[in-house]
Amino acid sequence: MADAFTQEIIRSKLLAVTGEMGTILARTSMSPIVYEVLDFACGITDASGEVVAQDNGLCLFTGTFQPQVTSILEKFPAATMRAGDVYMTNSPYGGGTHNPDVGLIMPIFSDSTLIGFGISVTHWTEIGGKVLGSIAPDSTEIYQEGLQFPRLKLYDHGEINQAIVDIIEANVRLPLMSIGDLNAGVAAVRIADRRVREIAERYGQDALLDTFEGIMAHGEAIALQRLAEIPPGVYRATDFIDGDGISEDLIPIQVEVTIRPDRFTADFTGSAPQTAGAINCSRGALMSACKTVFKAIIGPQLPSNEGLFRPFELIAPDGTVFTATRPAATGWYYESSANATELIWKALAPALPESLSAGSYLSLCAYYIGGQHENGDYWLLTTPQDGGWGACADRDGESSLIATTDGDTYNYPAEVIETAFPLTMLRNSFNTDNAVGHGAYRGGFGTIREYSITSPAGAYLQASLGRSVTPPWGVNGGTNGSTNYFEIVRASGQIERGGRTANRPLQPGDVVRIVTGNGGGWGDPRDRDPAAIARDLADELVGRDDIAAIYNGAKP
Repeated sequence: MADAFTQEIIRSKLLAVTGEMGTILARTSMSPIVYEVLDFACGITDASGEVVAQDNGLCLFTGTFQPQVTSILEKFPAATMRAGDVYMTNSPYGGGTHNPDVGLIMPIFSDSTLIGFGISVTHWTEIGGKVLGSIAPDSTEIYQEGLQFPRLKLYDHGEINQAIVDIIEANVRLPLMSIGDLNAGVAAVRIADRRVREIAERYGQDALLDTFEGIMAHGEAIALQRLAEIPPGVYRATDFIDGDGISEDLIPIQVEVTIRPDRFTADFTGSAPQTAGAINCSRGALMSACKTVFKAIIGPQLPSNEGLFRPFELIAPDGTVFTATRPAATGWYYESSANATELIWKALAPALPESLSAGSYLSLCAYYIGGQHENGDYWLLTTPQDGGWGACADRDGESSLIATTDGDTYNYPAEVIETAFPLTMLRNSFNTDNAVGHGAYRGGFGTIREYSITSPAGAYLQASLGRSVTPPWGVNGGTNGSTNYFEIVRASGQIERGGRTANRPLQPGDVVRIVTGNGGGWGDPRDRDPAAIARDLADELVGRDDIAAIYNGAKP
């Protein structure tokens, strides 16, 4: 058994390796969504697929690594694997999320013994399908959402399967970007292979495997310690998803969370069946969404590993909007998975005011603006947008912060947008045009971004903004926040507004305005500190009419 000091050194080295994987992936990628927004994640697992180290990356990938590696092992038994092999998968029904999120998995050997896997998951800007960007909000089956890689062997003992590359190049609109992202993901897992073997050579294979076990045992111990501090009981929440891209009918969802000293159980029984549209998520994505909020409660700063999640239990029947089955469309899976995260958040917020805030803008508010240059080449801006988070029991909500499920991603700087795409950014500001959630502590402010179309050939908009009907919720007397929406301001002055749209044509001079919601408030607004009201007035975040109406005539 390796001593505690050696294990701590190895644990730190493993975390450094995942950070190096992420740096290499970002620097070698060809897609702005990867090297600017950082829409990827990297990790290391043991030989059974249990995560032992992971970079921060997307929270939505927190729970996908283990089922993805397991799915590869089911098709390719460990005994058949060799050094230099690399496998690829993007199946939502094999532990993944949606087709554009491509997982690359490389077995790691030490003295001919399989000791673990390196894994990278990268969002490709283009993977084919019915629309530019691959994920149409009005898709009704997975076949419309681009190429599927059903657990393939990309490299066999270091030799690439060129047929797979040829198929990709022939079926995507931006082959340079897609192949570039493929190569970047391969570079990341190769670094994992090299560095983990170096650790095994320096400290010994047994010490490395002991550390794997120690990491997960420590994660489980931390989780159990924190669970014991949470008031035991059964907590419930209900909410709605605002349409599925085909219908605008509200989709009812619910959760029952049971807290015991040794178990955290989330039961989604009773949520709506899977929908015709593309906002469904698969069981793997639901698990990842749940692990995100579980980690937010247990220890948001702790490194992710499978041990940390051992006390978590998921109950959900197949065939719901959270557990869709093949061939349901899942392109905009992050809408339902984000709702799953916030549903648990909503159930537990009153019981855990030190950890959980009021309702946030929730949705990634992702949108695609793209088209073709005059020479026929495609261009595509794809990005999430930050928004307003709910107030806490002791402070105002965060403003202009990315959604829970998108973790450490960023948005594009204006300079990159105007250099890379035929767009001009006209506005990037806080959303003070809509009501914020008031309270003793107010919600955070969302954002407003405006793009002018400068391409002579025009463009198209794909957007799926959740929380466009049901606003972020307040807590303990705090008022609700505001909803997300997009507007298209035509050159004629006509304004078109919505939450989800597919392939909406844009003309030169049209302006696309993306508005993200303001978070919910916490506590009675009449209890707000007059000095805080004065600051908001001085910063022009609220108006005097709001103060009179919401704060019962309070004067700063």
